[in-house]
Amino acid sequence: MTIRKGEEWGTIGALPDDAVTVADDAALHTLVNTCRHDGVGIPPVVLRGGDLRRALGGTAEGDRLDGRVALLPIDVVRVEADGRTAWFAAHLLARHGWWRSRIVAAMNAQHRGTWDVAPRSHPNDGRVDLVDVAASMTPRDRWRASRRIEQGTHVPHPSISVRQVTTATVAFEAPVRLWLDGVPWGSAASFTLTVEPDAFTVCV
Repeated sequence: MTIRKGEEWGTIGALPDDAVTVADDAALHTLVNTCRHDGVGIPPVVLRGGDLRRALGGTAEGDRLDGRVALLPIDVVRVEADGRTAWFAAHLLARHGWWRSRIVAAMNAQHRGTWDVAPRSHPNDGRVDLVDVAASMTPRDRWRASRRIEQGTHVPHPSISVRQVTTATVAFEAPVRLWLDGVPWGSAASFTLTVEPDAFTVCV
């Protein structure tokens, strides 16, 4: 069950025997997509680094797992574009470039690298945060936002919209490059996002 306001998130218990250790978001991306395409469940994950790990309150190097651990359910987001399907656990980025075109980030985790892209995002609220930077945003304003994004103070801004959705279709005027969990996923002019709640468990 996804997290609800005022309720504790996850449970405390022993590390599952079938837990799989992965290094970062890209390695988790490979695991999630392999399991989904093979039609098997995603095993419990010990996540040692990356943006999703940071969202869970861990350090970049991960923590020692001695005895009992927190077992945290995590959502994934299905992406469909041009007859292709993939999933991400941390984030999707769609863009031509940084300074003059529209940028869309779909955030299940709060951060992308050092950037606090979606301060309200939570990886188990059953929603994905869509951060949409308008093509009309000037290079000067983009530079200013880039200076503020590490503290998450780039929003609110009239050229940046943020909305939380369970499903959405995003369309561009021409194909843009896509990255899922930092992994390149080709290009598409439009794509559909669907949150799949409680898809797997991270052990921290």
